Amino acid sequence: MAWDAARVLAHAAARPGAAVSRPLGEADGCVLGTPLVSPGAVPPVDRAAMDGYAVRGPGPWQVSGHLAAGAADPGTLADGQATGIVTGAALPEGATAVVRSEDAVVNGDRLEGAAREGRHIRRAGEECGPGDQLLPAGVVVGPAVLGLAATLGLNRLTVIPQPTVAALVTGDELVHRGPSGPGRVRDAIGPMLPGLVTRAGARLVGGSSGNQPGTSPPRPAVQHLPDSLDELTRALGETQADLILVSGSSAAGPEDHLRPALNALGAEFVVDGVACRPGHPQALARLADGRLVLGLPGNPFAALVAFLTLGVAAITRMRGRRLPELGNIAVPGGVPCHPTSTRLVPVRLTAHGAVPIGHGGSAMLRGPAVADALAVVAPGPAEAIAARLLPLDPA
Repeated sequence: MAWDAARVLAHAAARPGAAVSRPLGEADGCVLGTPLVSPGAVPPVDRAAMDGYAVRGPGPWQVSGHLAAGAADPGTLADGQATGIVTGAALPEGATAVVRSEDAVVNGDRLEGAAREGRHIRRAGEECGPGDQLLPAGVVVGPAVLGLAATLGLNRLTVIPQPTVAALVTGDELVHRGPSGPGRVRDAIGPMLPGLVTRAGARLVGGSSGNQPGTSPPRPAVQHLPDSLDELTRALGETQADLILVSGSSAAGPEDHLRPALNALGAEFVVDGVACRPGHPQALARLADGRLVLGLPGNPFAALVAFLTLGVAAITRMRGRRLPELGNIAVPGGVPCHPTSTRLVPVRLTAHGAVPIGHGGSAMLRGPAVADALAVVAPGPAEAIAARLLPLDPA
């Protein structure tokens, strides 16, 4: 399948999560399930925008006291009166300006200073009024959104939760500490997956459903399996996550058991191989209960490409978001095309365009580790002088 078609199909195959109500403290990283609408005016009353003195009319003024920060009734100012005030405090009725502390000259109870009408006053409803839509559905909830919701007086938000992802790393030859050696390969995919999942907006979870009474303890978020059809089939059946990543079993060799395991579970293949280099033996399948399984190639850069191609697209849909279009960029020095497959090439971004940096073989991570992005180079008979950009950081 063509690379672009596979990416679009992976997005279409995923199911958006259902919107739920969550406390603000549990909504970070989720996506707004409904528009954020202001229930009232912000601020609800006129407030001081600076520390200083609330005044009425032209100066000089007679200072009548000082308002406490949380005063419920700020009172009323007569012409020629002033009262001390702090930033954010409600203005007394009749106040026409605030004189900043640094602009104020006070002699006894007499105040002088510059006071243009309306200066340093934050008017009621200045930020928003009742019923104003401030954010549409589909916006990712971050710190500023949480602060805005609190400003509006909200305690909860309606959001689409982060989808859950589990990871199964297969391979009898893998070692997980120290260097590789004859017949042994250091696992480089397992350490990549947690960061990729988090940056894509999902939540990495263990392979089992949790610590319910009478159940086994939860498995590690990245579970390591031997090259065994039975072990992989069992793990796929038991793993409770919206998306299950399986690395090292997606090709067609004698120890690649993903396809037989998926067939045994009655899965439907959505994508079975993608015309791209690296990463062509990637696959996406849907289990009978709707869970998706993403087969990642066993080579590290190929696995990274597969996740950025199919995994990010599926997670994006699960979050209720549209698949973003990729921007175009010039490649001034040109980059060789593959005759039939899309190439994913590590590049640095410069003022003149994208510059390939090499070390882009399927087993190599040196290139992606120092790259700014991947250039998506369409198939063709010669060299490309333009490409699209696929972010290496899904966030």
